[in-house]
Amino acid sequence: MPMWLQALMWGSVAGGALVMGAGIAWLWKVPAKIVSTVMAFGAGVLISALAFELVGEAVETGGLLPTIFGFLLGALIFVGSNVLLARAGARHRKRSGGKQPSEKDSPGSGTAIAIGALIDGIPESVVLGVGLLVSGTVSPAMLAAVFISNVPEGLSSTAGMKKSGRSPAYIFCTWIGIAVFSGLAALLGYTALENAPAEAIGFITAIAAGGILAMLADTMIPEAFEEHHNLTGLTASVGFLAAFSIHYLGG
Repeated sequence: MPMWLQALMWGSVAGGALVMGAGIAWLWKVPAKIVSTVMAFGAGVLISALAFELVGEAVETGGLLPTIFGFLLGALIFVGSNVLLARAGARHRKRSGGKQPSEKDSPGSGTAIAIGALIDGIPESVVLGVGLLVSGTVSPAMLAAVFISNVPEGLSSTAGMKKSGRSPAYIFCTWIGIAVFSGLAALLGYTALENAPAEAIGFITAIAAGGILAMLADTMIPEAFEEHHNLTGLTASVGFLAAFSIHYLGG
């Protein structure tokens, strides 16, 4: 299979986990504590992937300074985008409770939530494509991290969308669209950097890593802590160790 097609496929698979989570939340009423527990586990998984996959790879590929500047730039881009989207009604887009505004209460919030969810997923997908470019194969640990974290993201956000009165057409078109864009983002990460110098590849990887960490702190961890704060740290630690084990055994 051509490498560009692999990038498209794996990005779509990872994005498809959002649709899976949305389907679970739409068909069943998942208890808030279970949602927050799975979210905490997914946050731990992504933190592990950042530490042992993305940042390490960025330093090895591009050097320390491009990694530092890229990481900070990624965090700044995400935080700046998140501030703008929060003002448009997307502050609680990953919340499963009744905090998401309805379109009636906050006109334009539906579009903001969809854009916010897309921005959350793009860095994760890009690094899958870049990883193929660097190592010639998809990283099992990174793919598992993105997939495992995307399921609770789709689940939690969809639960909140249902409570705010969003239609099933809106909900599933949003997540299917994001899954498609996830595949395209992975494809772009591979094709756009195919002939790029090592420093540029490391810089882009670090940008994605910084964006993912900022996303975790701003959206996933607050939802994880909301309902199950006593066990959030332990659950995240288990997720971290699970992803680290995959990385260690795969290496």
